[in-house]
Amino acid sequence: VIRPEPCGVCGSRIRFGKTAIKCCQCQLLLHTKCREQCPSLCAPRPYHHAWPREGVLADFAPSTPPLVPTLVVQCVTEVETRGLTETGLYRVPGAEQLVREWKQKLLRAGGALPTLSSVTDIHVVCGVLKDFLRGLKEPLVTFSLHPAFLRAVDIPDDAASDTALRHVVSKLPPANRDTLAFLMLHLLRVSQSPDCKMDVLNLSRVFGPTLVGHSSANPTPLAIMEDTPRQCKVVARLLSLPPSFWRGFVGTEQENLVPM
Repeated sequence: VIRPEPCGVCGSRIRFGKTAIKCCQCQLLLHTKCREQCPSLCAPRPYHHAWPREGVLADFAPSTPPLVPTLVVQCVTEVETRGLTETGLYRVPGAEQLVREWKQKLLRAGGALPTLSSVTDIHVVCGVLKDFLRGLKEPLVTFSLHPAFLRAVDIPDDAASDTALRHVVSKLPPANRDTLAFLMLHLLRVSQSPDCKMDVLNLSRVFGPTLVGHSSANPTPLAIMEDTPRQCKVVARLLSLPPSFWRGFVGTEQENLVPM
């Protein structure tokens, strides 16, 4: 090892000058002592997984529906397994360096993701998910549909607003639509946990800038100022739609999404 990197199995850093094992297919790097705990199956690493903050959501999605990136599924699964009793879930930040390290590790791993159970602080897992979504080339609602989402939530009549919003969601690229549905169902479960103290309003403030963003990659200062409250409004309205609407995109048996 020339450049110290975290082990893909235990998560501890492999130090300079130490001998390590790297898979020639998925590039998973691990301590020699961790070889026995390494998953026996892996998938060749697509090129776009090589670096963080590269590509649109579809670049990370699987080839068969529901088109939700494995990284998103694994983070959500871990959060729901042991995070629904944590106060301030998604609001409390995780250690920035750990978030960055784990995000890079997951992206480099491609289809053979190391387990997140070794991440002690669940807020780090939340940070990885948010950072992955923020690092995409365009937000989940896409630049082209951004104005349509804003127009839909600005309709005064709630029923008409919901109808317009459902229509815009259905026009999203399949991977964006499925991932948005998967995240909405997850955030609804978070909002219903009394221990988390993260209601729909709190979650919309956290995820508005991440999921909705702006209508271009380089918004003006004025656009940033005007968009911020409307971003939260979009997420709040999306979370007000019934769970049955979202399940229509990812299926009623979400267990199929959970990596074994």
